[in-house]
Amino acid sequence: MMALRSTRKARECWSFIRALHKGPAAASACQVSEHIQLSWILTCMVSLPRLQHLHQWKAKAATQEHKRIVGLLTYPVLQAADILLYKSTHVPVGEDQVQHMELVQDLARGFNKKYGEFFPVPKSILTSMKKVKSLRDPSVKMSKSDPDKLATVRITDSQEEIVQKFRKAVTDFTSEVTYDPDSRRGVSNLVAIHAAVTGLSVEEVVRHSAGMDTAHYKLVVADAVIEKFAPIKSEIEKLKMDKGHLEKVLRVGSVKAKELAYPVCQEVKKLVGFL
Repeated sequence: MMALRSTRKARECWSFIRALHKGPAAASACQVSEHIQLSWILTCMVSLPRLQHLHQWKAKAATQEHKRIVGLLTYPVLQAADILLYKSTHVPVGEDQVQHMELVQDLARGFNKKYGEFFPVPKSILTSMKKVKSLRDPSVKMSKSDPDKLATVRITDSQEEIVQKFRKAVTDFTSEVTYDPDSRRGVSNLVAIHAAVTGLSVEEVVRHSAGMDTAHYKLVVADAVIEKFAPIKSEIEKLKMDKGHLEKVLRVGSVKAKELAYPVCQEVKKLVGFL
């Protein structure tokens, strides 16, 4: 019965994809299957303990919900395929992706050692982008996969949803607005978000908020976020209304990607003996 349900679900997903792109021809035009093919080859070259060593796996696997999900282990390998398939030499990453880039480098070196110098070993360019913390648990980063819907602000949220999320943001029992990430994580997270969306420094934000209690300050931050997101949301809605343009972008992009990816993937398959 489980197999039948899985098959039925797969058929429903495929039907949805076909409908989205107005038929199978358009759907296939937007696929770049070389990513999956290279990911499979690289998966055969990496050990289970190596993947279990990644800190994001450790963090997710600590919960009963995620500990048996294979995709948590294999998605960094797909990420590596995305990078190596285009023979990238430099990759901008945040701090939370440094370990994944080390895996990419290890896979490139391992492949080159076995089959000859083929992939450049890409270098990480560490970006200075700061992490936005969860509104409900400021000890962890804000995540779109957080089960608590109040923890994460999305660009597509309505104004009412954004206000509600900031109203419910975790702070503390001190009403003054200060920036002290060690002892006042919640309020400091709000200050950091406020600074990010306004372009002000943390010091300027704190100075402008002097005399304001945290309850009022939450609404000020919410308004600043709404103002920042407004033009982006407007453009998203505009693009969603022009499906023809979106489908064209997908088709043109997939053709360009395939032109680069196909010969690299074919050469890899020759080197490993698939062709």
